[in-house]
Amino acid sequence: MARSILIVEDEQAIADGIAYALRTDGFAPLHVTLGELALAAMRGDGGHPVPELVVLDIGLPDMSGLEVCRRLRQFSDAPVIFLTARSDEIDRVVGLEIGADDYVTKPFSPRELVARIRVILRRMAPPAPRAPDHTAPQPGAAPDGPGALTAQSAPATRQVSGLELRALEARILYCGQALDLTRYEYLLLKTLIEHPGHVLSRAQLMDRVWTGASDTLDRTVDAHVKSLRAKLRAVAPDADPIQTHRGLGYSLASA
Repeated sequence: MARSILIVEDEQAIADGIAYALRTDGFAPLHVTLGELALAAMRGDGGHPVPELVVLDIGLPDMSGLEVCRRLRQFSDAPVIFLTARSDEIDRVVGLEIGADDYVTKPFSPRELVARIRVILRRMAPPAPRAPDHTAPQPGAAPDGPGALTAQSAPATRQVSGLELRALEARILYCGQALDLTRYEYLLLKTLIEHPGHVLSRAQLMDRVWTGASDTLDRTVDAHVKSLRAKLRAVAPDADPIQTHRGLGYSLASA
């Protein structure tokens, strides 16, 4: 069955171009013009399969696309790509902060948009099982180099600085309390936990967390670190395990 993609766009010509490109590439587009209809479709109302990804215009007649995304994130983790006529950096950062996966500024190529959709859906797919790596270094072995990001298998559970990563559950606990994290907050904190004490540059974090999002901004890393710190302080007000290294990046205290 073709994978369903929801198009939320009130300009018919733009929606038609996206729908045609999606059908040509083997997807099943579903088009609505209002934010409320988009939320209903993502809840499964109307008898259609729940779409796997949302292409969401920011300027809708009934509500802002940003508000649609905020409300969507209350019940769905489906990827969201924003469409907008505005290219200001602050608009892009706000969109990514509230849970968008990518951001496309009008005018754009429908074929490029479909290519981005494929990248995001591929990134969301569960990884293929891997054979055991009998050449992996023993516990306590040194990494390949200072701050190196290795492809070695990480343990299913890992604890550092009061944080507990439960990779198989896709959950992180802090001081024994489960954190309510967005997808990118989880992936960012997971990356820091897997490399305690290593200073990771924004570029390294973007490569690991926002893979394939070619227009993701450096500032997005800073924004997500800020939101993570707020959630950590809500659990332990006097603690801040994420360390900032000016001009270099971020690290997680190893103690």
